[in-house]
Amino acid sequence: MVEKLTEFKLQLREIDVKLSEPDTVKDIKVYKNLMLERSHVAPVVEELENLSSLLSELEDNNELLKESDSDIVSMARDEIIRIKAEIDQSENRCKMLLIAPDPLEGKNIIMEIRAGTGGEEAALFVSDLFRMYCYFAETMKWKMEVISSNATELGGYKELVISISGKDVYGSLRWESGVHRVQRVPETESGGRIHTSAVTVAVLPEAEETEVDIKQEDLRIDVMRAGGPGGQCVNTTESAVRITHLPTGLVVICQNEKSQLQNKVEAMRVLRSRLYEIEAQKQADERAQERKTQVGSGDRSERIRTYNFPQNRLTDHRINLTLYNLDLVMEGHLEQVIEALKIAAGEKALREAK
Repeated sequence: MVEKLTEFKLQLREIDVKLSEPDTVKDIKVYKNLMLERSHVAPVVEELENLSSLLSELEDNNELLKESDSDIVSMARDEIIRIKAEIDQSENRCKMLLIAPDPLEGKNIIMEIRAGTGGEEAALFVSDLFRMYCYFAETMKWKMEVISSNATELGGYKELVISISGKDVYGSLRWESGVHRVQRVPETESGGRIHTSAVTVAVLPEAEETEVDIKQEDLRIDVMRAGGPGGQCVNTTESAVRITHLPTGLVVICQNEKSQLQNKVEAMRVLRSRLYEIEAQKQADERAQERKTQVGSGDRSERIRTYNFPQNRLTDHRINLTLYNLDLVMEGHLEQVIEALKIAAGEKALREAK
């Protein structure tokens, strides 16, 4: 593995040279891509250098075993045990770092949360999930923005579309796509019976305008009056916008903003991301026929997680993870779940790389 050090050092040097060129600085897209490439290569060089240093240290201590002084030999043996353990850890880190990063890893996202089976209780759980992601985003210092919402009379949502931007957003939340099942006694239930409801979550990497070519003739844009339970300007002006992408049949409705123009801008953001996801999925399917994995495909139809409130239990079915701190998870403490999913995905990638 250490033999790769020279190769990656050369690669890093080439990237740094390109970054220093005036033409690169002028082209934001090229500069951004080079910085992303550097963020992958630099840690690899650092860890390979660490591994090289540990191997040299091991060699030196093996030489000390030939000494006649028993104290020196004893210390060398202790050091060899320590160094070998550190070498194993360093090799594992190198393997993880050598995995090619997902090109979508650093992207911001559009998240769509929709009520499934369960009626009003499902709509209320949409609100709970939204609050959970809000708390987590605040912890991560991410920016959240509601693009579109369809509220119910009891404070739930039939649908919520939000954007989340910041560092490693897609890399952290990509595994949230799927069916989230909730088991609890609804507020509307007088008999104390436990109900099972479901909510679907979709995590879409947000596409930039230059990444998706949308032809104007492929769009049908309709304006209408906004609907929903109350609110200023609701049902008074034709500010809501519905955009239909004719080739795919995708429909996006946005009515949260007072301005028709602003609603159109937000609807185009969502449409662009949905089209980008379709293309990304198509490319992924071409690279690998088998999409079902231990962590899961991220398909919205796949049940990924159960939230059991009576037992304070959260279960992620893809990696057989069970936690008994659901109350903390719902307050935004998702770190343990996300880290476990990342590790499972990394282990899968390592198996495939062999």
